[in-house]
Amino acid sequence: MRTSPVVLLALLLSLWGQAACADVRIKELTRIQGVRDYSLIGYGLVVGLAGSGDSERNRATRQALVNTLKHFNVNVDVGDLNTRNTAAVMITGSLRSFSESGDKLDVEVSSLGDARSLLGGTLLMTPLYGPDEKLYALAQGPVSVGGYVFEANSNSVQKNHPTVGRIPLGASVERSAFTANDGASGNLVLILHEPDYTTAQRIADTMTRQLGLAGVRVVHAAKVEVAVAPGTPLPRLISRIENLAVAPDYTARVVVNERTGTVVAGGNVQIGEVNVSQGNLNVMISTKFQVSQPTALIRPGANISTVVVPDTELTVDEELRAPVQLAQGATVSDLVQALNKVKLSTREVITVLQAIKQAGALHAELIIQ
Repeated sequence: MRTSPVVLLALLLSLWGQAACADVRIKELTRIQGVRDYSLIGYGLVVGLAGSGDSERNRATRQALVNTLKHFNVNVDVGDLNTRNTAAVMITGSLRSFSESGDKLDVEVSSLGDARSLLGGTLLMTPLYGPDEKLYALAQGPVSVGGYVFEANSNSVQKNHPTVGRIPLGASVERSAFTANDGASGNLVLILHEPDYTTAQRIADTMTRQLGLAGVRVVHAAKVEVAVAPGTPLPRLISRIENLAVAPDYTARVVVNERTGTVVAGGNVQIGEVNVSQGNLNVMISTKFQVSQPTALIRPGANISTVVVPDTELTVDEELRAPVQLAQGATVSDLVQALNKVKLSTREVITVLQAIKQAGALHAELIIQ
């Protein structure tokens, strides 16, 4: 037996309500301030293309190719080069906070000129720089492209986006972004993924109670600060804090996606006393075309001809459903189960939720995507 989408939605909401009451480790709720990824960028050349590279209009590509050949003691003039097998590209990547020299990173390769495809190309060694303009990694290797484009006699066949590729583990880290001074200050700061004063205070209380830490304070809804005594092993302290469990508090929200017909709501969403009545109006128009043929008994020369006459039939069918009434304090899960009894589809449930919010009976933030 096939389960309706509304029944699955009601089950999802009930499971959400049960999960919201469970304790969660601080490790999943927060991050350590200063521990983040660093964006890297570089400019390079992809060679080995089968005539799908940049055209001669891209002077920057030709000049970059000349500069590259000079490193190998090959002196050529810009006008002597054909860059159809070469493409100028930008390289982007992300350096993890604790990456060390010798680690490998994935990089993205994006065409900068008018190359038609990077399929089959190889990226020459390219330095990758951080925001501080220091070299952090070197990228090189064959480009993996998830698409193609083929042209012949002014006809072309293309799949996906052939001017953007990827080199898995194509960059080697040359410098670590972590320094010995990181974390050497007297405070350890936790940043909440979902800012909430109640959750932040529970985290501070739990650390004070279970670890005996003094000087723990909530700076604001997304920041908890811990005073660290001199000589305290910071990695051990962070490990103990991350494994503490608290019961997070969530803002009441209902997320609606009208394109896919998806509704997700927390178990703490309350609905005021409301009466919902939903009906469907189906209008069917059927048109038949008939031919009006003149009889043979007409005067010669009369302006009479055969015409097509439409015969339209209009039918209106209104389906009435029994109203749904909810008492004060009902949840979205209760509403969905009640609407399921009158056989409303998921998209109709979305329309009802929007109307309840406008009526002031939905005590939650309604987010429409």
